[in-house]
Amino acid sequence: MNTANATYLTRQKAQQVAQEEVVLNAAYINGDWVAIDSLTTDSDNKNSHALYDPNSGEIIATTRLCSSAHVESAVSAATQAYASWSHTDVSIRARYLSAIAESMEQQFDKLVGLSVLNNGKPIEEAKIDVGDAIACYRYYADLITDQATWSEVSTLESGIRLLKTYAPVGVCALITPWNFPMVTTAWKLAPALAAGCTVLLKPSEVTLLPELMLGNILSQIGLPQGVVNILPGAAEVGAAMTSHPLIDKVSFTGSNAVGEKVMSQAAKNVKDISLELGGKSAIVVCADADIDHACDLIIGGIFTNAGQICSATSRLIIHQSIAESLFETLKAKTTSLQIGDGFDTETQVGPLVSKQQLDQVKKYVDIAATEQLTCLTGGKIVDSAGYFATPTIYTDVPTTSQLWMEEVFGPVLVSTTFTEASEAIRLANDSKFALAATIVSADETVALEMALQIQAGHLWINEQQTVLPEAGWGGFKQSGIGRELGGDGLSAYQKSKHVLLTQ
Repeated sequence: MNTANATYLTRQKAQQVAQEEVVLNAAYINGDWVAIDSLTTDSDNKNSHALYDPNSGEIIATTRLCSSAHVESAVSAATQAYASWSHTDVSIRARYLSAIAESMEQQFDKLVGLSVLNNGKPIEEAKIDVGDAIACYRYYADLITDQATWSEVSTLESGIRLLKTYAPVGVCALITPWNFPMVTTAWKLAPALAAGCTVLLKPSEVTLLPELMLGNILSQIGLPQGVVNILPGAAEVGAAMTSHPLIDKVSFTGSNAVGEKVMSQAAKNVKDISLELGGKSAIVVCADADIDHACDLIIGGIFTNAGQICSATSRLIIHQSIAESLFETLKAKTTSLQIGDGFDTETQVGPLVSKQQLDQVKKYVDIAATEQLTCLTGGKIVDSAGYFATPTIYTDVPTTSQLWMEEVFGPVLVSTTFTEASEAIRLANDSKFALAATIVSADETVALEMALQIQAGHLWINEQQTVLPEAGWGGFKQSGIGRELGGDGLSAYQKSKHVLLTQ
């Protein structure tokens, strides 16, 4: 992979890319940028929409957002394109996916810079994100090429054959969040295109700068018109997409509150649906764990992306025998973390993405004070122009605490202790969410047995939260419906078909 060019990794250069290359005030429909105002009526909301630099709190760009009229136009384009795209040879679809990956790699530095500028991610985290997105497009290019058109299904009946094949699910509405721009887009878009679906994509209106670069890439590689349509919009656009009668599938990543609305809207026409929602994941540290390594895993699991991760291991469950020693090391490591501007290469923890998210974290810090939780370190909102909160750890947190039960989506860790493995498993499962978990133990057999009993869709044992494109992603309980990534991610955009014929 190309190494990011340092000349692009400055605020000034990123702002230049945003001004010169990102198309604002437009939607990408039917293979071209369409001015927002051209499909906006007098009754539509024409107020400008500001994009912010979370590092400074300053406005970096203004644009307009789409309305339901743009959804109608995009659905028409996607529906028309579906007839041919769904029957395009898989080798051709794979070439387009590879071309997207190649173009992203060529613009790697620009995409990193825009992510830091608009999302606030530290440079090293933004590099990982762009690399993950590229890997995802390449993975699905390979996966769809390897998938057999027909497979034989064994049957006990004599004199007949049973064959299985797959068809694309149809026109898809993809709605992505702001915490991992480009990444969650790739998780949805790559398998959808591989399967032969056409797409309406609504990226988060908070982080449009890196996401809108995709439209330029699709034009550069010559993707057929209407196959992908990008609609920068807010809730109105999402609702129009999820309730449209010509949309066959909805894939949404975001909060549970919005996910419930999406599910309700999609139910009207019995749409296929995938939901990746909230998490309150646990990290279990056993008595035999290496304390230094465990602390690194704890810090990576909660303070990466300033805690704005659905799988953040925000509940620490630690064996009582090593708790005192671990907390001493954890506090020292946490207080030494460099908080600051994402463009500063020394920064380890960047800002929250928005003032709204900062206020969310402050709300829970205030709740912790009301509940008289013991604060090991942090618990403060940084007095600065940007949206910064200190990495925060609370100890001896009761399971009745709001901070134990509710997703903060910020750099806030709650913890408790256990003495028996069964107690650790019970505590880990003590949540309405069940997305992910981490286990730290020197005994792999013990850790694997725990993994079987902990309710989670993805688990790490003695590892940071690396997410591979080959591994399915999704949870149980209220963490969502369905899976992304891996073979499951492709299946989410396909319907199986069976053909019975004479032997």
